[in-house]
Amino acid sequence: MTTYTSDQRRHTAETASSMSEVRYEVDRLDRLLVEILAERQSFMDAAARIKGDRNVVHDRARIEDVITKVKASCAAAGLSPAIAEPVWRTLIDRCIAYEFESYDVLKPPLPASS
Repeated sequence: MTTYTSDQRRHTAETASSMSEVRYEVDRLDRLLVEILAERQSFMDAAARIKGDRNVVHDRARIEDVITKVKASCAAAGLSPAIAEPVWRTLIDRCIAYEFESYDVLKPPLPASS
């Protein structure tokens, strides 16, 4: 299990009273997001390793399933769906591109026979 490291949280959105305090917390959260995204990316490597066919890397039904789940989680977390959906669509798009690259490294095409 991955343990995420970060500086100590000093404020909440409610207790921050200066822009330096806001920026500290945003920078702290950005470092955590980088770690979480790196872990997510590692699973794109796993998917590339597991999938037997390059044609299944892009899975439209799975994309929409992920978006639906993310949007359903927004209300409970207090995240605007107007922020979440485009962020996740971009994330998914970039992850698919990364997975194609990973797939091609792990499973290069066979040379054409002559």
